[in-house]
Amino acid sequence: MKRYELKKRTDELHIVHPQQFQIDYKNQLNPAQYEAVRSIEGPHLIIAGAGTGKTRTIVYRVAYLVELGVRPEHILLLTFTRRASQAMLRRASILLDHRCEKVAGGTFHSFANYVLRRHGTLLGYDRSFTILDQGDAEDVVNLIRTRLKLDTKERRFPRKQTLYDLYSRSVNTVTPVDKLLAADYPHYLGQADDISAVFSSYIQYKISHNLMDYDDLLLNLVRLLKEQEPVRAEISGKYRYIMVDEYQDTNKLQSEIVKGLAYRHKNLMVVGDDSQSIYSFRGATIRNILEFPDEFTECKVIKLEENYRSTQAILNVANEILKRALD
Repeated sequence: MKRYELKKRTDELHIVHPQQFQIDYKNQLNPAQYEAVRSIEGPHLIIAGAGTGKTRTIVYRVAYLVELGVRPEHILLLTFTRRASQAMLRRASILLDHRCEKVAGGTFHSFANYVLRRHGTLLGYDRSFTILDQGDAEDVVNLIRTRLKLDTKERRFPRKQTLYDLYSRSVNTVTPVDKLLAADYPHYLGQADDISAVFSSYIQYKISHNLMDYDDLLLNLVRLLKEQEPVRAEISGKYRYIMVDEYQDTNKLQSEIVKGLAYRHKNLMVVGDDSQSIYSFRGATIRNILEFPDEFTECKVIKLEENYRSTQAILNVANEILKRALD
């Protein structure tokens, strides 16, 4: 009988023994940081308060993955600002070598733009779609508001900034407009139908003019990952090791994106502070970080608790405040 020998694909991980590493990770990191850096298989939640070396941990983890033999283009680092990802990858390159510069890094929006330029035709968009910034989006909303004759002085109707804020929060939190009105703008509840009409016309206007606003970038990436299985398989297969910074500031759409990207391999590390969230006005929800272990049942939680900025006395006061806030 003819014998067959199974061979690894050439693009699979080529393991490098830690003894061959250029960087002495164990002695350059504290125990919790070192554990986070070398824990790469499966889902991980890193709880890291201010001053605990969160950025240092991410930088060393990028270098560790590259030294281990992971191809840089198979690593994805998502941050909230482009500057943050550039700074982290630059530091990793200085720490190790130029290979770290080839790691895919950027914001959720920039990553979504990259994917949609390639696959947006599946959703009916031309690849040359135009992105509306907030000011442009508000102007389009105002144009529609005027066309629908909802800008008359005889009636109390929200201005373009309020309308766009409502629309954006509805999209990012996946919340019906009437619920948002009841919670934050009860005086506009009587205008709910007209407000919904503005939003419907706004959506159609963007589609007919090949436009996307910032919220559409996230929304349409979620649609791709949910509706287009070949695209999801391709993207999840390419980015085998995913890191997300400031996870406490992600919203519902970003959480869905993260789950879609990691569905195939589950090699996902999210980093955040469960006592801090500064982007709630963008629909961010602390529930994403609190419920992460439930979403990924095999999740390992690692806490970075050694603080390098504050004295113990300051930390004791901060911890007591947090404790009373939770009681």
